[in-house]
Amino acid sequence: MACPLLRQCSKWNANCSSLFETLWYSNGRSVSFSTSSLGRTSWSSGPGNEGQPSALRRRTGPNTFNFTTSLTKHKPRLLDPSLKSCFCINSAHTDVKVQDPFTIAQKDLTNLYDDIRKELFVTKELKALCHYYFDGKGKAIRPMIVVLMARALNSHSNRSGELLPGQRAVAMITEMIHTASLVHDDVIDGSNKRRGKGTINELWGEKKAILAGDFILSVASITMARIGNNTVVKVFSQVIEDLVRGEFMQLGSKENENERFKHYLEKTFKKTASLIANSCKAVCVLVSSDPKVHEIAYQYGKNVGIAFQLVDDVLDFTSGANHLGKPSAADLKLGLATGPVLFACQQFPELHSMIMRRFSSKGDVDRAWQYVFQSDGVEQTKNLAQHYCQEAIRQISMLRPSAERDALIRLTEMVLTRDK
Repeated sequence: MACPLLRQCSKWNANCSSLFETLWYSNGRSVSFSTSSLGRTSWSSGPGNEGQPSALRRRTGPNTFNFTTSLTKHKPRLLDPSLKSCFCINSAHTDVKVQDPFTIAQKDLTNLYDDIRKELFVTKELKALCHYYFDGKGKAIRPMIVVLMARALNSHSNRSGELLPGQRAVAMITEMIHTASLVHDDVIDGSNKRRGKGTINELWGEKKAILAGDFILSVASITMARIGNNTVVKVFSQVIEDLVRGEFMQLGSKENENERFKHYLEKTFKKTASLIANSCKAVCVLVSSDPKVHEIAYQYGKNVGIAFQLVDDVLDFTSGANHLGKPSAADLKLGLATGPVLFACQQFPELHSMIMRRFSSKGDVDRAWQYVFQSDGVEQTKNLAQHYCQEAIRQISMLRPSAERDALIRLTEMVLTRDK
């Protein structure tokens, strides 16, 4: 007999953007939730609510139950009634074989870095700093998502699938903001390696690195203003605010362990997913005035963005330093408790005191590392990332079929299976 919450889940409509907020499970091991704090839950796209689970409890008692069953399927309300909802990552959504997302986006991304470097035309030394990460060797995940989303939305709106000039500018802005945030992050973290080479702060010093990051942001703002759309400006302004707030959140830890995971996911949204979510929304407002379509684009970007960071947090434990292009266990060394550590706390309560002192005592990093691998923290984090990708698929499946829409669905599988 289905439990009351599962029966309630079947009634939720497409406005509830995160079924798995309250349905986290792992193979053979479950996460406990208190029924007293659960109810009809949804994510708001407004400030302060992004990426937050409704509740996380580890206590047991009469009002507590466990979930070990899989996520139940349900039918979203489609904007195109002819479409069928699908949650299978591997299934094709059109009669055409789904192409590799990079292949579809390649045409639009070919000259992206060249065009960005042209925007960053400055004095010789500042030019060298600003061009350092725009060498065309990055993964370009974010601009690729933006390009595919723009084309999918154009097709959905009965327009030509071709990219609008403003949409391509959004892809450039997205990569510039992302890169500027990397430059600033490396200064804050004192990192000496990024993408397999020395960081800007390591080569040129912290002061020049900060100024370079600021300059990249200023050029992104100028490019944004040239689009001539006030909504796009507001959307990206939210991104900058989220980046700053997320960095401040990362500097602190929550004493209450029940709030710690909520804090972690909200920080993850602000530092990583907000840029993807709002970039997807930005290309949407340039082609559609329908708030429902705006929300689809936003929710896809948000869920893929959170999944991407969850996988990144897993790779910090499972991939070697040479493969990652940066030191492994970097987060632990920075005093950060990510998904694998927080899940491991359920089996090893000793981790709580380490988290509160940010792994600063001798031997903390090594012991925490061992606890994670003795637990199912890595597996649970992977499962959580998969749930976010399932929600991303649910959202994007509401658009009319197109090669780009199917490529965005295919991309969720690539997010989950990437190894660097």
